[in-house]
Amino acid sequence: MTLLELYTKYNRVWIPDEEHVWKSAEIVRDFHVGDNVLELLLEDCTEQRYPVDPLKPQLPPLRNPDILVGENDLTALSYLHEPAVLHNLKVRFVESRIIYTYCGIILVAVNPYKQLPIYGDAIIHAYSGQNMGDMDPHIFAVAEEAYKQMARNHKNQSIIVSGESGAGKTVSARYAMRYFAVVSKSGSKTRVEDKVLASNPVTEAIGNAKTTRNDNSSRFGKFTEISFDRKYQIIGANMRTYLLEKSRVVFQAENERNYHIFYQLCSCAHLPEFKNLRLLSADNFRYTSMGGDVTIEGVDDKKDMEETRQTFSLLGLKEDFQSDVFKVLAAVLHLGNVEIGDSGKDKSSSSVSLSDPHLAVVCELLGVSAEELVHWLCHRRIVLLAETVVKPMPKERAVNARDALAKHIYAHLFDCIIIRINKALQVPGKQHAFSGVLDIYGFETFDINSFEQFCINYANEKLQQQFNLHVFKLEQEEYMKEDIPWTLIDFYDNQPVIDLIEAKMGILDLLNEECLFPQGTDQTWLQKLDTYLISSTLFERPRLYGEAFVIQHFADKVEYQCKGFLEKNRDTLYEELVDTMRVSKFPFLANFFQEEEPSAVSSKGVKVRPARPAVKPTNKQLRTSVGDKFSSSLSLLMETLNSTIPHYVRCIKPNDEKIPFEYDSRRVVQQLRACGVLETIRISAQSYPSRWTYIEFYSRYSILMTHQEPDLNDKKQTCKNVLQRLIQDSNQYKFGRTKIFFRAGQVAYLEKLRLDRLRGACITVQKHVRGWSQRRKYLRMREAAIILQQYIRGKRTIRKMVSAATLKQGWAALVIQRHWKGYRTRQIYQLVRLASVTIQAFTRGWMARKRYKKMMEEQKALVLQKYARAWLARRRFQTMRRLVLNVQLSFRVQQLRKKIEDQNKENRGMVDKLTSLANTHSQTVDRLQVMEAQLEKSNSQRATLETREKKVKEDATLTVAQYQKELDSLKLEKRNLEKKFEAAIKEAEESFEVLRRNILDEKENEARLRKIAENNNEIQRHDSEKEVEALKEEIKKLKEERVILHRKVEEEGRVNADLQEQVIQLTKHVKTIPELRREMNNLQNQRNNMDRKMKQQSEQARAKMNEITIQLLGGVVEEEVLLGLSSNDSEKIYDMEDLLAAFDGLQKATRILEKHQKEQKESYETQLEGLLLKVDHLQHENGRLQSLFQEKSNVNDSIRQEVSRLNSENLLIPELKVQVSELQRQKQELQVNVEERNKELAEKTEAITSVHQIKIKEESSLRRHFEDKAEELEEVKRELQGRVEDLEEENDHLKQQQLLESEAKIKLRFEISQLTAETMEFEEQLDHKDRFIKKLQNQIKSLETSQKAKQKPAPIIPKDYLGMLEYKKEDEPRLIQNIILDLKPKGVVVNMIPSLPAYLLFMCVRYADYLNDEAKLKALMNAIISAVKKVIMNHYKDFELLSFWLSNTCLLLNCLKQYSGEEEFMKLNTPRQKKNCLQNFDLSEHRQILSDLAIHIYHQFITVMEKALTPAIVPGMLEHESLQGISSMKPTGFRKRSNSIYEDSETYTISSIIQQLTHFHSTMNQHGMDQGLIKQAVKQLFFLVGATTLNNIMLRKDMCSCRKGMQIRCNISYLEEWLKEKELQNSNAMDTLRPLSQAAWLLQVNKSTDDDAKEITEKCTELNSVQVVKILNSYTPIDDFEKRVTSSFVRKVQSLLQDREGSTQLMLDTDYRFQVMFPFCPSSQALELLQVPNSLNLGFLTRI
Repeated sequence: MTLLELYTKYNRVWIPDEEHVWKSAEIVRDFHVGDNVLELLLEDCTEQRYPVDPLKPQLPPLRNPDILVGENDLTALSYLHEPAVLHNLKVRFVESRIIYTYCGIILVAVNPYKQLPIYGDAIIHAYSGQNMGDMDPHIFAVAEEAYKQMARNHKNQSIIVSGESGAGKTVSARYAMRYFAVVSKSGSKTRVEDKVLASNPVTEAIGNAKTTRNDNSSRFGKFTEISFDRKYQIIGANMRTYLLEKSRVVFQAENERNYHIFYQLCSCAHLPEFKNLRLLSADNFRYTSMGGDVTIEGVDDKKDMEETRQTFSLLGLKEDFQSDVFKVLAAVLHLGNVEIGDSGKDKSSSSVSLSDPHLAVVCELLGVSAEELVHWLCHRRIVLLAETVVKPMPKERAVNARDALAKHIYAHLFDCIIIRINKALQVPGKQHAFSGVLDIYGFETFDINSFEQFCINYANEKLQQQFNLHVFKLEQEEYMKEDIPWTLIDFYDNQPVIDLIEAKMGILDLLNEECLFPQGTDQTWLQKLDTYLISSTLFERPRLYGEAFVIQHFADKVEYQCKGFLEKNRDTLYEELVDTMRVSKFPFLANFFQEEEPSAVSSKGVKVRPARPAVKPTNKQLRTSVGDKFSSSLSLLMETLNSTIPHYVRCIKPNDEKIPFEYDSRRVVQQLRACGVLETIRISAQSYPSRWTYIEFYSRYSILMTHQEPDLNDKKQTCKNVLQRLIQDSNQYKFGRTKIFFRAGQVAYLEKLRLDRLRGACITVQKHVRGWSQRRKYLRMREAAIILQQYIRGKRTIRKMVSAATLKQGWAALVIQRHWKGYRTRQIYQLVRLASVTIQAFTRGWMARKRYKKMMEEQKALVLQKYARAWLARRRFQTMRRLVLNVQLSFRVQQLRKKIEDQNKENRGMVDKLTSLANTHSQTVDRLQVMEAQLEKSNSQRATLETREKKVKEDATLTVAQYQKELDSLKLEKRNLEKKFEAAIKEAEESFEVLRRNILDEKENEARLRKIAENNNEIQRHDSEKEVEALKEEIKKLKEERVILHRKVEEEGRVNADLQEQVIQLTKHVKTIPELRREMNNLQNQRNNMDRKMKQQSEQARAKMNEITIQLLGGVVEEEVLLGLSSNDSEKIYDMEDLLAAFDGLQKATRILEKHQKEQKESYETQLEGLLLKVDHLQHENGRLQSLFQEKSNVNDSIRQEVSRLNSENLLIPELKVQVSELQRQKQELQVNVEERNKELAEKTEAITSVHQIKIKEESSLRRHFEDKAEELEEVKRELQGRVEDLEEENDHLKQQQLLESEAKIKLRFEISQLTAETMEFEEQLDHKDRFIKKLQNQIKSLETSQKAKQKPAPIIPKDYLGMLEYKKEDEPRLIQNIILDLKPKGVVVNMIPSLPAYLLFMCVRYADYLNDEAKLKALMNAIISAVKKVIMNHYKDFELLSFWLSNTCLLLNCLKQYSGEEEFMKLNTPRQKKNCLQNFDLSEHRQILSDLAIHIYHQFITVMEKALTPAIVPGMLEHESLQGISSMKPTGFRKRSNSIYEDSETYTISSIIQQLTHFHSTMNQHGMDQGLIKQAVKQLFFLVGATTLNNIMLRKDMCSCRKGMQIRCNISYLEEWLKEKELQNSNAMDTLRPLSQAAWLLQVNKSTDDDAKEITEKCTELNSVQVVKILNSYTPIDDFEKRVTSSFVRKVQSLLQDREGSTQLMLDTDYRFQVMFPFCPSSQALELLQVPNSLNLGFLTRI
């Protein structure tokens, strides 16, 4: 669509206006080609006919749609021209109160003449790390972009700040330097950042002054290089100054002031340290009172002087140097008051009175002779060929000499201070890069323009040329990056103006030549200009004024007055006065005028070639001119800027009256033309100014698509199809790689189509709603009319039909109806009554039967109770009898307790083994993480190679662009390359087809191998089942033999009884006692021998059974399953039933083996699928790594469950003790004589052993067979992997690297799983063997104790633990090392009891308190606190470790309180816990120290969580579109956010935030953290989410829309649901989101009427007035149907909020921390029941 076709009715245009530059008008009638007039309607409702040339129509520029007005970037506008830029800046500045706007690469800053709350440290941190365009335009955003590019690209940067005087250049440069100082804190003791910032007050004091346009105008140019090291921290700075306005020292215009330092010095004249300067008030000095008023409103010179002196000291400039500076400044002021009078009759000479008081002060301060100074002020030495003549000078020339001396002294002082500041800003260290900030004057044109304005405009011409070339280069790079054909754009080149000024025989060259002639004047120089330059079109002579010339600059024509050009260029100071200053007794001054050795202009070797050979000066006063110096320094500056990446800030002065937020369009457009903004717009508008990403276009204009066009899978192609249908002319847009480029006006046309579509949809909706409403109203009216008609017709019928006969018939009908209704009612009543009686009868019968049944049950219960009570009485009697018997067996009970303790130790050993296994697993996981890090490193190297390759490609394309003349030959080469490329594509497709066929063949081979493996497994399973059946038969035989053994044991018991009777009879005979004893000893020895043999044989049998089970299950199942198969064996006494249990275990093992075979079958299938997926989708490797991590966590969970089960078994030990005592009572019935039983048992054991050995051999052979099959399958698998690797090597180099890395991970996983299985198998074998041995030992010992108990009963000595751990003083370092320093939160014991370290440490504290050893107690407490601090310092970024030690520190603190003996902490203690309280020492001081440590850990813990959560907050809460179908996309400009959104980076959503919060919550719960502390941590995190989101809303105008408010409230509801799910509603976390919730509500609510304003003030209670006004000003409609917030409404709300108290800060402090409270929660854990796991290596601790 052409631009002329857009001039249709209702569209608006801009027409020129004298007052407002441009004004808006609406087109009344469509414009057609050939029309000679455009009919317009102005905003004041007046009509205007705009004349148009029919042949060459020059139509007025079109106005952008309202939806595009107010954008952050001017290049986002559809129509790019001067009135659009002017209007957009006005809307943002006046209505939205926004002072910053992007214009491509330029930041336009409009001076608000008011302090704004947008420069605090919170704002700096908000912009830190953000991409350019992510936030609202700001000087901090430009500084961040420069800092980021310097760190990323390792290139020097520069920020060029320019503008008129009073536009805010100095303040902008100061803020940029402050940003660098804040974000690059070095942390060194030199505090170089503070010094860099401190240099600003000093340079402003000596170089800034009040002018008619600005109260703090910089009267010099300044380029500050801020140096950075390799860590990109500030290590120093260096300043270069340009063209100090020396004439201001001696002359100021009306309402202007001299430099600030003079007034600051005069304001402190009364101070003692300034008495010797004999200063007066500023009104009494000529140099400070020329401009009239010597004060500035709102400025305190005395306070500024204090700041200046403080910054001198901060920069390291000592008091002596400051005193010298102030002496020179005071001397300059007094020199201006030296009176020079006329002398002589013709007033041809001048004189100065030696009694002048100011002269005496000057000479005293400067250390010069008064006579010499007076003489050479009034005389001049002229050197002739033959003699030297001293000539008196008239008063005028003497005054000029005095002023020249003052100017030179001040200029030298200025340079000296700058040099000393640069030395102070240099610190040791090598500069790696720098960022420069250029604060330089902008283009100037006044009523009278002199030499200073000429130099300033010359510098701006050079800067504008550099700016144009940079903009052109960036535009070209953008087009080449997107593969858009590049066409040359005509842009303004100001090289002819620069040649006019600096070329040979140019203005500067002629000026320097004229200065060489002693008789040269301004008039003679102007004549030379006429002679040499009159032919140039850029040089003119005014008609009315003779002593002036005009230069056509890039911004405007400027007329320069020639008067004073030569004098200012010479900058002459007579040599006699220089000699006088040189011999001064004041060394500080004398050094100013020392002769300098000839040197190069700059240390960097920049040589400025003159236009012609220089004339050798014949006098010392003929020095280098000011113009030459300025040209050389300007060349050096341009060389520096060209070596950096520039960033531009253009400061605009909105009005000359300095009224806040007042916009003068004429002044603004004049500056826009002068500073290059409009040139940027013109360059952009000539090509394709509007640029949209495909996703943005799809989201915005999907409404224009037909039903067939939307395709979510290929949005790019969809956008192309839609655009080709909507805009027929393909020249109006171009498709790039990631963006669509539009010519001017096309986006506005699309917006018009979108608006028409929305308007049509609205009309359709309105049509249907109105039709439905009218139909509904019609139907209601029709229904009412019908009802009315019925009543009326009924009345009429009644009137017609009523008579005596009809009334009689009616009465008869009523009588009949009455009787009939009565009959029917009685019939129904009788039926209901009969049913009710029947129901009652059945109900009462059921209730009676129920009562009878209950009575019978009660009777039977009484009978049962009778018998039960009798049984209980008998049982109590029997229990009493057993207790009496137990007293006799006390010794045996004591021995049994020892055995139970040994069993506990065994259990702890099992836990230790599990812990070591978990540690081994964690180490393998660490190795896997190392491999992952290497993988990431290789990926980064790959990315580096890709960037290098991309850079090489870009260089190649640039070379192609330079050689465009050879386009024909290149096209031929391109065709050849395309043919080759097509051939290569075909070859690649063929190779890929071959690869696919090979993979299919391998898949078939794998399927055949899988079937073979399944057959083998089935055969093995049948064999194992047969063997199990054989074992079952063997066990049955053993059971029968066991019954026979029992019978024999009974017979032996009877024999033993007979023997005992015989022994009793024999005891009567004394002589036979020795022989009897010998026989008893022999029997005892035989019994012991048989017991040992039985023990060995039983151990062998049990070991064989365990080996069979382990061989069946080894490497198949995990360790906890094996423990489950045999966990109860350790608690039973060995008997023949154990064989049946072993048989059951074998059956269970067989079932598990079958299950494993199925799983193995499935694993083979998954491996095949993995091989195929590895070829097609290598990127799924990351998902498999995550699944591995999940498996690790599952293994840890299973281990934790097994340990908790073992712990529960340990808690059942008291019950087991009772059972063991019962078993011992039963074993007392065994007799002493066991010889025959042992022999028979040994024979049976040998038989069983032989059978088992045979079975074990068969099982070993079977297992070897399995291993051989597994090896064969593994070899096949390796062969397949080798084939896959060979196929993948044919791909490119990058894919081959990824494949090798994935194979390494697979091998690593396989080795880890294999090692883990082997470790678990060995551990399980050892455990089974140990348990079996312990069982046999317990049986033998029980027999021995039973015999000893008969002979020697002993009393019971119960063992009661006190909940303490005994340790020695020398073991304290080991205790701290093992429990604190070396402990990891991932161990098995720690996962089982996460608070175990705190309990163990407190038990040690109790022991020290129990010993009443104060030194030992203090040493232990100090060691604990120091060790925890060390762990926290060494692992300050480890979230899990911080969580673990925060939990344990709080628990230790609670234990110290709970057992302190204080009543307030003992209310919930048990009697035993009260007994365990500390007895001797008060640890309240250590409690306080421990509390402070816990607070420190908590804050570090919160910091780590915030650091992990912060990157996801803004993308998840603001940028992610959580509500489908509600898009808030808008056009963007050159500073596109798409650079940060659509790059290959991680995309965060609200789900990411919730997942991170869930991870935090689960970890805290896992570590046993107190719920109150968890709630406080969650509240702090929610505050961070709310504050960060709200701060971004305040700084991002694009986020202030109604739809974005809906998205935010939806995300808040998700967070609220998460709190409910975790039962954290009472944590007050939602209260921290109230400001954000109210801000979202404010974006959605109506904002038009007074009631709306009142509602806003009533509901937005959590937002201060500044935030509410900021949101209202930033509110941005997404569609034309929404309305902007009017300025009157904002003022109304502001007036209602003016009385509200509270903070006035715009940003919330995201670093704010809520006060943490550690709630006291007494522990119910009994310390005496805790045991020390062996895995902690704390064997030196002893339970007391």
